[in-house]
Amino acid sequence: METGGVGLALQTRAAGFGTGRRRGGLQSPIGSLRVADPAVAPVAVKARGSKPVAPLRVKKSSAGHENLHQSVDEALLLKRKSEEVLFYLNGRCIYLVGMMGSGKSTVGKIMSEVLGYSFFDSDKLVEQAVGMPSVAQIFKVHSEAFFRDNESSVLRDLSSMRKLVVATGGGAVIRPVNWKYMKKGLSVWLDVPLDALARRIAKVGTASRPLLDQPSGDPYTMAFSKLSMLAEQRGDAYANADVRVSLEEIASKQGHDDVCKLTPTDIAIESLHKIENFVIEHTADKAASDSQVQRIQTL
Repeated sequence: METGGVGLALQTRAAGFGTGRRRGGLQSPIGSLRVADPAVAPVAVKARGSKPVAPLRVKKSSAGHENLHQSVDEALLLKRKSEEVLFYLNGRCIYLVGMMGSGKSTVGKIMSEVLGYSFFDSDKLVEQAVGMPSVAQIFKVHSEAFFRDNESSVLRDLSSMRKLVVATGGGAVIRPVNWKYMKKGLSVWLDVPLDALARRIAKVGTASRPLLDQPSGDPYTMAFSKLSMLAEQRGDAYANADVRVSLEEIASKQGHDDVCKLTPTDIAIESLHKIENFVIEHTADKAASDSQVQRIQTL
């Protein structure tokens, strides 16, 4: 059965974007994303089928006023840090990479909200472009290679835009060409311990994760085993990211013995902090290099 890829048009309207014409050929990747002004991506655009990002709200928990104050402090710190980072970002896109289940979409939505950026999940964009409801079905009906071709096309087109936070698929890092696209912005690796990932995935199930789905066996054991193999294959690739955000380091600083006690806001704040440090450091290095070149030219 032949199924054509679908050209994807990114429109500058709050309602989202529609698909373009179908193209023949089983292995044909999707077409180009288009915006009226490619230099500035619209804040309100979102992938079809994804839920809009709710604004940050502080809720009083049953634990009482202490948790309420902590939530307020987190929200204020997140907002303040985002305002500081915006100056240095200068509209550059942020790409979140990491293993499946590492929280890229959840953290990405928080970051996009406070930065005033648009959020995209590359897996969702591929699903929409191919016309299938899940990555698992794409793997089953076509192949992993077919999915990866379309994933690369999505990242290529997103890389021509600005002011985006993009949650990439867990395997996006394995293709060098994808790094070519992501290096046009800033890449952030969410580094989560495998034990925590396996527990999280076992709890929700593996049906939506084709590389982990197993017909039988203990969900945690099977997930941990497969994640360990994937981590060994992809570890060096993840290390290509501009910024590494270690959940173990965050938990240690906060006095937690389990990274699962961290909130997505904790991780978003640390990600923005690391981005700011990276950009400031590299801006200073570039300025020093430019100054040295200028001195040499005047000799």
